[in-house]
Amino acid sequence: MSNHPEFLESNGSRAESYLLPSAEPVQLIAANGTPAKARDYKESYPLPDHQTLVEGYERLVVGRRINDQAGALVRQGRMAVYPSSYGQEACQVAADMCLRRGDWLFPTYRDTVAVLGRGVDPLAAFESLRGDWHSGYDPHDHNTGIPTTPLATQLLHAVGVAHAAKLKGEDTVALALCGDGASSEGDFHEALNFAAVFHVPVVFLIQNNQYAISVPLIHQSVAPSLAHKAVGYGMPGERVDGNDLAALLAVLGHAVERARDGGGPALVEAHTYRMQSHTNADDATRYRSDAEVAQWVPRDPLLRLKKYLDDAGALGAADAERIAAAAEDMAKTLRDGLNTETTLDPLDLFRHVYSEPTPQLREQSRLLGAELAAAGHLAPEGAQS
Repeated sequence: MSNHPEFLESNGSRAESYLLPSAEPVQLIAANGTPAKARDYKESYPLPDHQTLVEGYERLVVGRRINDQAGALVRQGRMAVYPSSYGQEACQVAADMCLRRGDWLFPTYRDTVAVLGRGVDPLAAFESLRGDWHSGYDPHDHNTGIPTTPLATQLLHAVGVAHAAKLKGEDTVALALCGDGASSEGDFHEALNFAAVFHVPVVFLIQNNQYAISVPLIHQSVAPSLAHKAVGYGMPGERVDGNDLAALLAVLGHAVERARDGGGPALVEAHTYRMQSHTNADDATRYRSDAEVAQWVPRDPLLRLKKYLDDAGALGAADAERIAAAAEDMAKTLRDGLNTETTLDPLDLFRHVYSEPTPQLREQSRLLGAELAAAGHLAPEGAQS
């Protein structure tokens, strides 16, 4: 069924029903690792095959190791900040696995696991979190946007790329990630409205981890779910268990391929939980209890999928050994790279502001160059002239 404007105009009640998300979040594997009970969802979502789920499990294990290692590097002073995605890695893994190489991913600052899953060099992906200059990688090399701190801006970028792809007749799909906090931003509204009106191939994935830093969801929205917001824009919404990789693959995969086939945009809300603090600079104990966090421990996406695959006999000892080794290799790459000191050039502050430096920047560069030279750090000719 299409959500093209002509369809909506002539099929009012049917369209409204189609736009609404399922009554409950889609779940294919229960929290205890057993197949979930059959429910009446708005679409038929098949359970991915074992080979796909084993690949997803490996990505989850590597993603968890990335989060653990990054946290340790922050404590050692090797990174300035790290927004952990511990416990919600399944959303990022599914996002990667549902896209083709030519598609585009637009992550948030918490989606480093997704960025690495797109093939970005690990050290380049951590460049900005380390505090080094610029972003660390070219978005066009991997069709992956730069994780940045401003909320919801990446949604507009995704819509722009999707619109361009449509105008050029390409089959590219853009997938934009955001958190529940971003749904309160004006850019969120603008992105979804433009995407729906121009019927572009973009999928929005809200990782609803229940908190926008310290603000709980109930203080942001009293809608039945964030997925219900899709109805107001004229695009279908769906809800999914954000800790169930199988369900995420099915729901996101459906939305991505629907967009690729000309079905237009969709909004997916993944119900998950931020197990750790917002960043290393945050103290989550000030606004939520340990008991609340403990309720989500048994819903861990990694443990859930491992139990399912073990019971199915799909995860052998050799698989487990290979996956553990891959995770440790990633951790070693991060340790070795981020424990290496970098040589910084203060004059880079002026070199990359404009393609042609302004007179003011040239003057500031000369002044700083002279000061550094006087201190024995830099020759005067290093400054822009």
